[in-house]
Formats: sequence, C-alpha cells, structure tokens
Amino acid sequence: MLRFPIDLEIGLRYTRSKRRKAVGKCDGFLSFISGISTAGIALGVASLIVVLSVMNGFQKEVRDRMLSVLSHVEITAPDGLSNWESLAEKLANEPHVIGVAPMVSSQGLLTRNSVMRGVAIRGIAPGEEGKVSDLPKQFIAGNINDLQSGSFGVALGAQLASIVGARIGDRINLIVPESDLTPAGAMPRMRTLQVMGIVDSGHYEYDSSLAIMHWKDAAALLRLRDPSGLRIKVDDMQRAPEVAAELASVVPQALWVTDWSRSNRNWFAAVQTEKKMMFIILTLIIAVAAFNLVSTLVMTVNEKQADIAILRTMGASPGLIQRIFLVQGLAIGLMGSLAGVGLGLLIACNIDVIVPAIEAIFRVRFLPRDVYFISELPSDVRMGDVVTVGLMAFGLSVLATLYPSRRASKVQPAEALRYE
Repeated sequence: MLRFPIDLEIGLRYTRSKRRKAVGKCDGFLSFISGISTAGIALGVASLIVVLSVMNGFQKEVRDRMLSVLSHVEITAPDGLSNWESLAEKLANEPHVIGVAPMVSSQGLLTRNSVMRGVAIRGIAPGEEGKVSDLPKQFIAGNINDLQSGSFGVALGAQLASIVGARIGDRINLIVPESDLTPAGAMPRMRTLQVMGIVDSGHYEYDSSLAIMHWKDAAALLRLRDPSGLRIKVDDMQRAPEVAAELASVVPQALWVTDWSRSNRNWFAAVQTEKKMMFIILTLIIAVAAFNLVSTLVMTVNEKQADIAILRTMGASPGLIQRIFLVQGLAIGLMGSLAGVGLGLLIACNIDVIVPAIEAIFRVRFLPRDVYFISELPSDVRMGDVVTVGLMAFGLSVLATLYPSRRASKVQPAEALRYE
C-alpha cells in the first residue's frame, strides 16, 4: 500500500480537520476557514485572469479594426510624391512588404442641409486599396470601384452617413482648409460630391469621421498633382516598427516614415498603463486572500498544540512540525490557485456567451456602440498571463505560510500539555 511521508500525510489531514468541542464531538470551523481561504484565492485568480483576458481582447480587437482602415506603414511627403510609381515598385520588392498603394490625406468639413461635420478625407486608388487594407470588404452599400477618377464621388463611414442623413446618390458639400483668392478675398474651397458608397469598419471613431475619395479627385480638391504618400502593408503587423526603420534607410531622407504603433502611440500607451494598474489592483485582492492563510494556520496551530506536543515527545523534530504546516498552507494555496485558473479560463473562454446572457436577463447594454470602440465584450486568453497569475498566487501562499509554520515548530511540549 502506498504510504506518503508523515509530514505530507498529517499536513493534508489538517487541511480538512475539524475543531474539537468536547469528547466525541467536533465542529467544522477550521475546515470552513480553510475553505474560505481557498475560495478567496480562487476568486482573486479567476478575476485577474478574466480581466486580463478581456483587456487583451479589447486591445487586439481595436487594433485589428484600426488596422483594417489604417495602414501598417505610411510614407508621406510635405508637397506630394512626384515619382510615386517608381518608389512604390521599389518598396514592393522590399522584404516583408506585401502591398503598396497611393494615398491623399487631409481634413475637411462636410455639410448637408443644416448639418455640419468635421471629416478625415482619404484619397485612395480603388484598384490598389485591397492590397493594403480591408476597405473594399467593408462597403455595406455601393462598391469601392464606383469611386472613379473625375466623378468626384465619395464613400462615407456608416455613422457619418447616419449623422448627416446621406444615402447612396445624395449630394453633399465638402469644404477643405485651403482657400482660393478671389476679388472678394480669400474664399474657402468647396466642392459638391455624390455619395457612392457606405463603409462600416466596426470602429466608431472612423465610421463617424471618414470620407473616402479617389486619390486624384482628392488631390485636385487640395490642388495637388501627386499623391501625398504611400500606404504599405507588411506580412506581420507586430514587426511594422522594424520594417518602417528598414524602409527609412531605403527612401529619400525628405520623406517621413511612420508605422501604426507610432501613429496611435497615446492610445496604446494608455491601454498598457490601464492594464498594469488593473493587474496591480487585482493582485492586491489575491494578496489579501493569500494572507488569510496566516490567520487560518495560526488558528490551526493554536488548536493543534496538543497534537504538536505529542509528536514532539514521540521524537518529531521542529523541522518536521514546520513542514507539516507548510504542507497545509501550500495545499490550500495550490488548490485555490488551480481552482482559480480553471474558473478564470472557463469564464474567459465563454465570455461571448455569458455577457449576452446577462444583458438579456437584466436588459442592460454594457458597451453602447455610440460610446465605445466596439459593442461586444472580447476575450483573448494568453497562456503567459495565466501562468504568471497562477504562479504569483501560489508564491503569495508560500509567503503566507512561513510565519505560522515557524511558530508551530517552536511550540514547547511541556507548556502545550500543561492543561490537557
């Protein structure tokens, strides 16, 4: 029959031990306290895993939706790229580059009837845009090929079209910052455009402010002869900063090379800071639960002083006594950590089912579409975070067991048995 070491066997027995009330009677108070400590650690670990997974999901979802509209790398020139065809061909042959397309970028004011809205003007080449973004797939009305040069057609973001009340075929006015000199003075430059398409990227910020035109029409409106830059797509978005640095050494020094991480640095920095703060806050919750072990083990030591004294008189060393209570504390910490990891993974992997069910039951909407970037709660479980949280919780449990187990090893048999 398999026998465990004596310290392991007694320590595990103490984990589920009951307190003696009288001869032949006992209650489960100590077991209850041990269960509460285990549950506290489990809930803390599960909460931290779920929160980190949701924040990772938010970051990934928003980043992917942003990059479905934005470019991985942009190369721009203050006065336009006169030799953009040859430069685009050269860049397309560079390592990790899988697509290059011209662009024109500016700001403007869109007006229709009495509604006015600031917009981001983006000039594209319809035939080349699919190489650098998912924009052709995001047309919910019209088609990207309807944006023909010279037609001065425009595709609006879905939210922007809703705000100004525009539909396919309607005409809208676009005012750009540049002005024309007339006998009456400087007059803002305005052009009437026809709505040729509606785009829904799933990102509210862009869907509420994006106006897309053929790049030649946008250039004509801005009095440019060439595109203002090139949009580049790379094979791995995470390597975009490295690829941008390599391309900067290839293109002329007068051109500006930026990647998506630099263009949206403030947003990603804010997300990382928020993630770190949430990690610290929820770690404190786990620490509180872990250090409940101190009170649990101290109560167990006080209750088991007679048992400790008997073991000492039978020849048990202080080290053996210390290991017994270390085993008890580590068993509670390990069970709590494993239970928390399991519960956290269960919730994080099924959050797309759990949250809609809660919303349906209580008739609430956690993420209104007009307030947040995305309207569904995403989750991205990363095993690195799960392992880190589990090991951290177990490590805190180890620290919490040191003092009570050391105190147990110093119990004097004569003092403990005096009133027994």
